[in-house]
Amino acid sequence: MTISKGPLNVHPCLKCGACCAFYRVSFHWSETLTENQGIPLEMTQQISPYMNAMIGTDQKTPSCIGLGGIVGKKVICKIYQNRPECCRSFDASFEYGVKNKDCDSARVSKGLEALMLKDWPSAV
Repeated sequence: MTISKGPLNVHPCLKCGACCAFYRVSFHWSETLTENQGIPLEMTQQISPYMNAMIGTDQKTPSCIGLGGIVGKKVICKIYQNRPECCRSFDASFEYGVKNKDCDSARVSKGLEALMLKDWPSAV
């Protein structure tokens, strides 16, 4: 079984970006170490001796420096291939059949509806 990405096979995250503009994106500083792999150091700020965060996400109204586009319309991660593990492991609600309350909270905060199972129809 393959999972389709909704209408016209567009992944809902490419029209959302709410999590990137709602949560602090923090990670262990070692994710910035490798050259040409990992998070570009200039896009991060140190928040503790062992933790960094994406610039813009440690604000009262967060918005990740790596987020391009308009939240709720069309977005892109400018460093998708090198994004932090916390971003890699953040699944959209029902993407794999399981509700993610954190995804729902971020979407609702931006005036978007929470994703439902129907947003991920199965293709046989």
